[in-house]
Amino acid sequence: MPYIPHTEKDRECLLKAVGAEKIDDLIAVPENARLKGELKLPKGLTEQELTKALKKKAARNSTVEDYASFLGAGAYNHYIPAVVDSVISRSEFYTSYTPYQPEISQGTLQAIFEYQTIVCQLTGMDVANASLYDGASAVAEAALMARRITGRDKVLLSAALHPEYRETVRSYLHGAGNHVSEVMYCTEAGTTLPEALDAALDKDTACLVIQYPNFFGSVEDLKALADAAHAKGALIVAVTNEAVSFGLLASPGSLGADIAVGDNQSFGNTLSYGGPYLGFMATKTEFIRQMPGRIVGETVDRDGKRAFCLTFSTREQHIRRERATSNICTNHGLCALAASVHMVSLGEVGLRRLALLNLSKAEYLKKALANVSGVEVAFSSPTFNEFTIKISKAPEEVLKGLLKKKVMGGLALKRFYPEMNTKEEMDSFVDALSKISG
Repeated sequence: MPYIPHTEKDRECLLKAVGAEKIDDLIAVPENARLKGELKLPKGLTEQELTKALKKKAARNSTVEDYASFLGAGAYNHYIPAVVDSVISRSEFYTSYTPYQPEISQGTLQAIFEYQTIVCQLTGMDVANASLYDGASAVAEAALMARRITGRDKVLLSAALHPEYRETVRSYLHGAGNHVSEVMYCTEAGTTLPEALDAALDKDTACLVIQYPNFFGSVEDLKALADAAHAKGALIVAVTNEAVSFGLLASPGSLGADIAVGDNQSFGNTLSYGGPYLGFMATKTEFIRQMPGRIVGETVDRDGKRAFCLTFSTREQHIRRERATSNICTNHGLCALAASVHMVSLGEVGLRRLALLNLSKAEYLKKALANVSGVEVAFSSPTFNEFTIKISKAPEEVLKGLLKKKVMGGLALKRFYPEMNTKEEMDSFVDALSKISG
């Protein structure tokens, strides 16, 4: 909406209405407190001068484009088609907040409804909500949802789940019967260890949370894990934080997942130094009343025309303290719209081609790195887009060296998976045992 200033006649009418002669009469600032003279500021610049000055300052900064990034681990720098910004920059989408009055919010509601439909198509699930804050909070909400559905307390997290997602789940469940435990991953395959899962699953388990593909880039056998969880009456929560993988891998729903969550940041949303992200959640129809967040449904108005509205719950239902299904009170409407535009612009064929391109490039790099001295691929399982390598030198030093060459070389796993026993300690153990046993 353009800014239209008041005319002199408008101001005269306003002053007359409030009984003032001039604008200064409306400003109740004592004379001795008023500024005398000019502000101590530099002389103003013209638009051209200002643009030139700011560009000169900006040129001093390094930009993302200056570096080749191989970070991953939940943050993905995909190309965003120009059509995304073109659509979401339209004025009617700038305030795409959760709508209260459906009769005046049909455009926003339809955009959210279409997003939900796309999420269902990607995940193979029946219903989806409007969106959640990010992948981490979506996982935590799924764990709480599974506890409500099953009436059980115990939540199992794969150790191959994103470490920050695991931390968020523990924070959400802290003080609420904090029965959260982890299932180890197989060091050879880089996937969740079936033997550890069998030992951990019991009659108190509400859900098993599996990342697909997992934090190391390895593709889990989601069907087998889902069967094992279901055999004990537990639900399976599938987590996907690289949504492009949906273009190539079987959907979580088709493999037995009860709840599918993750992050759609890959579509239409820039990295932006850490946010905003775009959490998603989808589930089976039978669990819809336990799903948090907004749900937009399709209906007809009194004239029989297609219409949209919030359904199954109102916004206020989710702010009832301990009785609330969730305390999520909004959705990332503009981020969801950006993701929708990106995915629609790709289409089914385009998404599959993009996923294949990601896979082929990752495999090319994996094979090339395996031929570098002092480098080996860490895990044997199939991977998508990401993979883990072992290097003979200290990772911190290697990453610093790569940064000097403007390459962001990856994430050091030692930060999340600390080495409990050093090489020196293991050598000492071998030496001591050999002396004792000899």
